[in-house]
Amino acid sequence: MSDAPRITLVGKPGCHLCDEARVVIEQVCADTGESFTEVSIYDDLDMADQYWEQIPVTLVDGVQVAFWRVEAAHLRAALASPPPA
Repeated sequence: MSDAPRITLVGKPGCHLCDEARVVIEQVCADTGESFTEVSIYDDLDMADQYWEQIPVTLVDGVQVAFWRVEAAHLRAALASPPPA
């Protein structure tokens, strides 16, 4: 496993769906040993342009796997593929 987090949560402060997604992501990370990073659309204008209406957005290895709500089973399935070399 690389030191770089495979999962990115794109959200914004005060977003209740982001809070819910974070709980699911933290749970999956605890079970799998993966890590995640979080990016606010207020801090990244490119992500704001791309994801404004979809937050929270969950990315695995830079690929969008969910928006609004993330299911643990779906996230685990996305993590089952090896990271790109």
